[in-house]
Amino acid sequence: RTIARLLVYSASRLSRVSLQHSSTTGFACCEHRRGVPQNIGEAARYYRLAAEQGLADAQFNYGVFCDRGRGLPQNFGEAARYFRLAAEHGGADAQYNLALFRVHGKGGLQDMGEAARYFRLA
Repeated sequence: RTIARLLVYSASRLSRVSLQHSSTTGFACCEHRRGVPQNIGEAARYYRLAAEQGLADAQFNYGVFCDRGRGLPQNFGEAARYFRLAAEHGGADAQYNLALFRVHGKGGLQDMGEAARYFRLA
């Protein structure tokens, strides 16, 4: 936990490229037990911090956490929001998930036109 916090603290002071690398490493530690005890709640928090900095991978991962209720309460609206942010960066997985959300009406209204658009992008 201390290592992951240190990575996030240090990453906040580095360039955007370094932030992406360091934060991804820190999240992997929390989520996959690489050097620190697994703590899904902390991983969700760190994904959100990086997602708010505009990192597409973190936006997608935080969307997955929101969709599945991993480390935080399940929230389809929040998942759709973060999938959309990652999709705008060209993330094919996020585009696909957002398309499925629109087909099933998760996190907002059902919209087959928007679903088709995101399926094509993915």
